[in-house]
Amino acid sequence: MEDDDLWAMAQREECLLITTDTGFTQYREEPHYGMLIIRLRRPNRQKIHARIMQAMGQFSESEWPGPLVTMRDVAQSTWRAREKP
Repeated sequence: MEDDDLWAMAQREECLLITTDTGFTQYREEPHYGMLIIRLRRPNRQKIHARIMQAMGQFSESEWPGPLVTMRDVAQSTWRAREKP
């Protein structure tokens, strides 16, 4: 599925988008239901799952709309669009 189509589907279905594709950062300024990007040096299912579960434990369901969370091997970052004045 093309990125644009996947993005549109996630927004239409009001879903948190979980991916390893950093290309989705292009949508960070748009209103969205949350993005979780997993960026690991040596990813495998177990490591990806562990980082997803860690992120799910840190944010409640009501906190997910809006932020872009990037989980790395030992660090994470959270980006939120600035509110317009």
